Amino acid sequence: MSRYTDPKCRICRRQGAKLFLKGPRCYSDKCAMEKKPFPPGAHRGSRRRLSNYGLQLKEKQRVRFMYGITESQFRNYFEKAARLPGVTGENLLSLLERRLDNVVFRAGWSDSRPDARQMVLHGHFVVNGRKVNIPSYLVDEGDVVEISSRGKKHKKIKEIMEEERPSLPAWLVAGEDGKVTVLRHPQREDIDYSVEEQLIVEFYSK
Repeated sequence: MSRYTDPKCRICRRQGAKLFLKGPRCYSDKCAMEKKPFPPGAHRGSRRRLSNYGLQLKEKQRVRFMYGITESQFRNYFEKAARLPGVTGENLLSLLERRLDNVVFRAGWSDSRPDARQMVLHGHFVVNGRKVNIPSYLVDEGDVVEISSRGKKHKKIKEIMEEERPSLPAWLVAGEDGKVTVLRHPQREDIDYSVEEQLIVEFYSK
């Protein structure tokens, strides 16, 4: 299988940073990065110094795992970003943020991107009045995303909706009946995690 199916906490330990793949667990003392802040495997100790290529590969892998996509998908996003006007690295991050599963996560309807992906696959969300069950679907300016009638009966979604939802990023705006409207395409300043996108550009530019 091309998609990673092993324990998600191993990814964070291997990357040496929290990727928040397990939802609330990542913010608790149970987080693997809190309990075992070293790479998985038999050889414990300090992390070796990486070459320039190693740094580029690590940054690419970190962002890829964060959004839960395959290598071929990530490369396709990069090639599409390179064709768009503007800065390639910023275009890449914007495309990744526009994925429907990420919008569901950003809207506070799921605890993590992997959970959001599963909910989208099960058809729990509607875009512009039409059910969309493709996690990689790219939302556009003016699109309205909402929970489907079936999704509103989902136990996990109902529990999350009863909790205090996080504030929306600037490119999303909350509407009536819990709907979320895409105000504009996400920009570089909307990315709320540390990333050096230039390393990714250099990796694919070799």
